[in-house]
Order: sequence, then C-alpha cells, then structure tokens
Amino acid sequence: MPVDKILNAALSELRDAVNGLENAIDMRMERQREAADVENEVRRVHADRARLAQELDQAEFRANRLEEVNREVSRRLVTAMETIRAVLDR
Repeated sequence: MPVDKILNAALSELRDAVNGLENAIDMRMERQREAADVENEVRRVHADRARLAQELDQAEFRANRLEEVNREVSRRLVTAMETIRAVLDR
C-alpha cells in the first residue's frame, strides 16, 4: 500500500476519532447541564415545600385560634341569653 494512502487512512481515522471525542464531550456537557437543571428544580421544589409547610402551619394556627374564639363567643352568647331569659322571667 502506498504511503499516501496509508497516511490518508490514518488521517481519516484520526479525524473520525477527534469527531467522536468532540461528540462525546458535547453529550457529556449536555448531561451536566441537564443534571444542573434538575438539581436547581429540586432545590426550588424543596423551597416551595418548606414555604407551603410554613403557610399550612400558620393557617392551622389561625384556624385553631378562630375555633377558640368561636367557642368563647358561643359561651358568652349562651350566658347573655340565659341572663335575658332570667330578667324576662321575673
């Protein structure tokens, strides 16, 4: 085989290898970008979850407080109605 053909074949193989390497690097970089995107999304989801958990705790606290106030108002209304009945019955 002439030297020119051997050299051309070797150069062609080298080009193919370099192209393959460049493709592998591009794919690796894309996977790393995707992984970083996923990681950022997971962080956002965790932050949202923490915020929502805090808001839920606050809403539950307010609901419990309203329930307590409602019981107190009901108790006072019953006392007022009993007082009014007692006055009317006299």
